This record gives sequence, structure tokens and C-alpha cells, in this order.
Amino acid sequence: MTDTATDRVADALPNSWVYRFLPKAAWPYAQLARWDRPIGWWLLLWPCWWSLALAIDVLFMNPNARDYWTFYTPPLVGAVAAFLAGAVAMRGAGCTYNDVVDVDIDEKVARTASRPIPSGRVTRFQAVTFMVAQLAAGALALLYLCTMKGGFSWFVFTVAMTS
Repeated sequence: MTDTATDRVADALPNSWVYRFLPKAAWPYAQLARWDRPIGWWLLLWPCWWSLALAIDVLFMNPNARDYWTFYTPPLVGAVAAFLAGAVAMRGAGCTYNDVVDVDIDEKVARTASRPIPSGRVTRFQAVTFMVAQLAAGALALLYLCTMKGGFSWFVFTVAMTS
């Protein structure tokens, strides 16, 4: 497919950063994960960052903790990054799963027929492999959050798995 228009999803924004900055070979995978539509991972991310902001506020209410801000800053920055990576990865995995499962329907609907799997730019196997990679990235983010205190926190793991 040499025509640029056929490599884009029909309802995608024409000026998306996906088409401006990513190599063309990565476009189908970015489209599977819906990276050009950030609202999904924003909805996952903002409650996480809000809870982190509340925890930081409580932490620094303690007068003794203020003396150790340099000790707490790297893990907090890591938590911000882990929440971001986890939200993007898990939302992308969910969207990829949707495309794998709904491929028979997507082929029949004009708006979705240009998605990577129905259009033939990505096989089901490639999509499932990409989904597993995104799930692994989400699991790594969770494991980082579970081990921030040094040992493994089963409480953090349980809360994450049940939410």
C-alpha cells in the first residue's frame, strides 16, 4: 500500500502525532492501540495521578517528612511514570483486544473497515502478539508500583487487580 490515505483509519484525525512522528511501519500498531485518541488513557490516568497527589499531600503534612524530600522524590517520579505507562499500555491492550474479537463486524462497517486487521495491514497473530506486549508493559508498571517500598506489596497488587 503506497497510498498514504489507505494506511490511515477512516475516522482518524488527519494531523495526529501518530502520522507526523511515528514511522509508517508503526502506524497500524498505533491505530490498534488508539494512541491517536488519548481520552481513553486519560480516563485511566487521572484518578491514578489524583490518588498519588493526595498521598503526597498526606506524606508532606508530616513535619519530619519535609526533611527527606530528596529521598521521596525519585520513587514518586517513578510512580508518576509507571501510572502513565500502565494507563497507556492497558488501554491499548483493551483496544487491540476489541479489534481482534470484532474483526468480523469491523469488516462490514464502513467506519471500522479501514482498521488495521480488517484492512489486512496487520494479521490477527500480529495483533495478539502486540496485545501481549502491551499487557506485559502494564504488568511491569504494576510490579514497579508493588515493589516501591523495597519488598512486594500484596495490598497494592490486590487493589490493582480488583479495580
